[in-house]
Amino acid sequence: MRNVMRQAPISLPQAARTIVVMGVSGCGKSLVGAMLARRLGGLFEDADDFHPPSNKVKMSQGIPLADEDRWPWYCILRDRIQEMRKTVKTYVLACSALKEVHREMLRAGDSADVLLFVHLKGSRQLIGERIAARKGHFMPPTLLDSQFATLEEPRDAIVVDVGGEPAEIVAKIIRALKSH
Repeated sequence: MRNVMRQAPISLPQAARTIVVMGVSGCGKSLVGAMLARRLGGLFEDADDFHPPSNKVKMSQGIPLADEDRWPWYCILRDRIQEMRKTVKTYVLACSALKEVHREMLRAGDSADVLLFVHLKGSRQLIGERIAARKGHFMPPTLLDSQFATLEEPRDAIVVDVGGEPAEIVAKIIRALKSH
């Protein structure tokens, strides 16, 4: 067994920061977000954990969510962002945030110094392969096309290609954060 050295948390220029790791289902938001939070010495949460049961039932049945389903969920997430801002230095939230209006609900007027988006971007083929390989997630592969159809490319996000290994993706995000 090789000796793996634990890396110390990285300090970012902005003391209180929320980072929303966004993208379509299967792009790696949860894995990358959790790894990023560890590297930053912050707290990670997955927005999927805040979905009401009715949303999870719809998605598990292969029914895409409408914005009417999402509004209450985004309000819960915004409240959570504000709550975490009072308790942790860095908060990383994995959330699809596919539309500009969704990102605006999360941002609620915050500047990019306080809340920023990291868009994990990949091809339909690559992400489709990843979704097909995962087990036990409530989001079926059949909804991926609706995710790509809904996605509005963010204008104000750090964009990172998901073609590499998770550690490489996190390293790219950290480099971008340091210069942000």
